[in-house]
Amino acid sequence: MTSVFDLAPETPVVPVVVIEDAADAVPLARALVAGGLPLIEVTLRTPAALDAVRAVAAEVPGAVVGAGTVVSAAGVADAVGAGARFLVSPGWTERLLGAMRDTGLPFLPGVSTTSEVVALLEQGVEDMKFFPAEAAGGVPYLKSLAGPLPRARFCPTGGVSLASAPAYLSLPNVGCVGGTWMLPSDALAARDWARVETLAREAAALRGPVSARPR
Repeated sequence: MTSVFDLAPETPVVPVVVIEDAADAVPLARALVAGGLPLIEVTLRTPAALDAVRAVAAEVPGAVVGAGTVVSAAGVADAVGAGARFLVSPGWTERLLGAMRDTGLPFLPGVSTTSEVVALLEQGVEDMKFFPAEAAGGVPYLKSLAGPLPRARFCPTGGVSLASAPAYLSLPNVGCVGGTWMLPSDALAARDWARVETLAREAAALRGPVSARPR
């Protein structure tokens, strides 16, 4: 199965997008892509989310749009039906994991403890979302996992900023980070897509050597 990290391997940051108005989805996605962030996670937190996924999938060829905050098998089905190309959950259960795996799409189940990481590795899942990253231990926590659990690779999300992202990206077990700092609320309210593009370009410049999964 393709890894989420392979969908846009040179991209260091996945914008985590909350869409209130589906009409904003396409210009927002175009701004992110123009700024060098094609991998876009649209969270299923609002009534407009699925329409936003559909619109981006249909109208922004350079975007690789996925669905985040997927918390049920029904949510998985809805996301796939809307055209999502990857799935992200804040946590996981056996049922949710099975539903995501059955789609054949790349997915990132959320973890915040060592036991959860080990449980996923037992099931052959090596790509994970570390959430909420800062609250769950941040860079020191992930660094401590790299030695005993080298097969696990993470996308830390939750409290990650432009200032803290480089430290995460320097870790051998981090493939990318998720963040919202390139999507400030005042810029979204003003539909200032030029500012979003500028902030996306700044985030895209964080890219360094792509972390290699130990074998």
